[in-house]
Amino acid sequence: MPHMIPAPGAFAAGVAIFLIVLWDAFEAIILPRRVTRKFRLARLFYRSTWSAWKFIMCFIRTRKTREALLGFYGPLSLLVLVGVWAVGLVLGFGLMQYGAGSAVSMTGSQSSFLTDIYLSGTTFFTLGLGDVIPRSGLARVLVVTEAGFGFGFLAAVIGYLPFIYGSFSRREVNISLLDSRAGTPPTAGELLLRHSYARGQDALRVLLKEWEMWCADLMESHLSYPVLAYFRSQHDNQSWVASLTAILDTCALAIVGIEGACEKQAELTFAIARHAVVDLSQVFGTAPKPLPHDRLPAQDLRRIRDILAQHGMKLHDGEEADRKLLEFRKMYEPYIYALANYLNQSLPPWIPQKKGKDNWQTTAWAQSAGVIDKEVATVVADDHF
Repeated sequence: MPHMIPAPGAFAAGVAIFLIVLWDAFEAIILPRRVTRKFRLARLFYRSTWSAWKFIMCFIRTRKTREALLGFYGPLSLLVLVGVWAVGLVLGFGLMQYGAGSAVSMTGSQSSFLTDIYLSGTTFFTLGLGDVIPRSGLARVLVVTEAGFGFGFLAAVIGYLPFIYGSFSRREVNISLLDSRAGTPPTAGELLLRHSYARGQDALRVLLKEWEMWCADLMESHLSYPVLAYFRSQHDNQSWVASLTAILDTCALAIVGIEGACEKQAELTFAIARHAVVDLSQVFGTAPKPLPHDRLPAQDLRRIRDILAQHGMKLHDGEEADRKLLEFRKMYEPYIYALANYLNQSLPPWIPQKKGKDNWQTTAWAQSAGVIDKEVATVVADDHF
């Protein structure tokens, strides 16, 4: 098939593949901003492979196994994408060598298109075996150029992967800290309840300030490197989507009215969190969707107000407060729901659906140390819905 391609056409195809792959890798690794161009090799790769991966996971019935396999996608896709770029560059230079007339000498046999690909591969990965030698000036220029890009590509990947995993680790720190403060999965009602102690409002203000910075960091890192959104948390009952939703829910309640609460800090945190949600939904092409059911029915809202009031934290009541809360929810719930649906994650409720243990209260040795877990569970039993 390659021998049927005219030399000028093969050379032009090689140049086109080289430029497409090089520019795509540049935008993905080096360019620190969101790229709005409609066609991108990386975007096509992720949309096609993620859709296929999710479809296959639908046939797995066990939730923990399904979540574990979904968690493989982020790191695995990153390595595969780097491989796709490498193969594209090798193919591009191989086509350019073929289009230049296959001006190479090979020990023991005649040159062919496969010889050009072989030369391209050994040059790109800097093996330098020496069994294939370029003969013309253009062939030598291509070899030297490809060797340089091979070194540059390796250096870029070496710098790219640690940054990705550093950003992932930084994202997960606050998610882990939220476990003991808002339950598992995190909910706004539980977060407010566990801050209903004396001077708890001051602690809540500090917490929202920290999450304001977290949301800004999330937006910056995930817009520049969208692959981070596919990286899932260590525990299958935690996620960055659920944590972000719980913080937005908490801010909405605080803004609508908690007497003596930190309304101003809640407004600032809500603004950056909502900004992150909308921008990320645009990056992944997830148009806002109406939720299939109300996340906060009237009885749940009444329950939140009653339980918080019993612990000395009074929420503003009445039609005006309910209307204002609904307006805030409409500003982010359709976006975060569409994003969660695309990433195959679930949104947390506003209050725990059932009484359970936080992740820090359980261990892998629960069956053999059940008594210890029961004793630990009593530590926060009084501060739970």
